[in-house]
Amino acid sequence: MRPLDLYPFIKTEFGSAIPLAVAEGRFETYQALTGLERAGLQFGVTLVAALVVLGLLQEYGPRTVSKARQSPVISSCIGLPSLLVVVGLTSAGYVFIGTSLGTFFGVPMVVVGGTIVPVLTVLGFVAIGRSLAAQFGRDRLWIGAVIGSVLAGLVGFSLLATAAAAVLVGALGVGAGVRVIVGSGSASRPDERTVPPANKI
Repeated sequence: MRPLDLYPFIKTEFGSAIPLAVAEGRFETYQALTGLERAGLQFGVTLVAALVVLGLLQEYGPRTVSKARQSPVISSCIGLPSLLVVVGLTSAGYVFIGTSLGTFFGVPMVVVGGTIVPVLTVLGFVAIGRSLAAQFGRDRLWIGAVIGSVLAGLVGFSLLATAAAAVLVGALGVGAGVRVIVGSGSASRPDERTVPPANKI
């Protein structure tokens, strides 16, 4: 028996194999960290990601945060099934990488899913952090990013709390992001007024 046969993998028609133990090994490494180490890691990663996302998406990011704050229940109801769909497609893409369709279908699905979910989850943490900061009269975006990162770090003390926060905050962020994309360019925006043709100059 070859060493590769000791690991779970997917064989393709060309005889190639993808060890599924790679993803499991990463989770085991994360799980082996102490609560304080997980808290510090999640705080740092969330804060850096929030600053990068808000810096690169200077229009979409703040609008997503505002949308999540204005109607969190609606955003969560829309975001939960959307999150499940994106995660399912990402998992399917990971499986496709081991097949002949991997390069064409699998890689884009993994890249898109692996980018969208973390980015929108970070924006969900920022929205919650900004809502908490507003209770103390500090309604600033960067303060929301810091407080949201602190919350992401606090849930790191428990794996169950981390998983629950990832689902709930991810659903909030994904739902708000979907609503911003769907509602972009519509006439319902208060800063866009429709002028009748007869009144145009």
